[in-house]
Amino acid sequence: MAAAGRRVPLGRIVGLHGVQGWVKLESWTEPRTQIFGYRPWLLGKAPDAVTEIDGASGHPQGKGLVAHLPGVDDRDAAALLVGSDIFIAREQLPVAGKDEFYWVDLEGLEVVTTQGVALGRVSHLFATGANDVVVVRDGTRERLIPFIQGSVVRSVDLDAGRMVVDWDPEF
Repeated sequence: MAAAGRRVPLGRIVGLHGVQGWVKLESWTEPRTQIFGYRPWLLGKAPDAVTEIDGASGHPQGKGLVAHLPGVDDRDAAALLVGSDIFIAREQLPVAGKDEFYWVDLEGLEVVTTQGVALGRVSHLFATGANDVVVVRDGTRERLIPFIQGSVVRSVDLDAGRMVVDWDPEF
């Protein structure tokens, strides 16, 4: 499954800070300040309607982050951006290591059992305290499969668009 042209969500504009156009951010990067290391940002409230912003700057402020975006110099202009998601192009991410995967690359993969039973496609993933979980949907059913490489997830072939899992299809 080709990653070219895909967007990766990094965070969201969640509020206003001051009167000079600064905004409050929610960052999903690790560490959270890493969001400022990616350029350009693609901002949008809908996935197909984004605006490219290059040169955002910011810093930690209390428990959150604040940022200034080029060309956004007053509170009214900043207010129009609240609720916008912050994306980057998938190509901006560093190359994943051996047996490491970005979640965005796993989304959409066909999931089959080691016996060849089709379970559906990866809808999305989420983190738990113990491990990440793959949400697999087949149109009528949703399965939550732990992303544990070796024991549950036997193989991931991004080029073929397939993930093989050791999982009971009835579960």
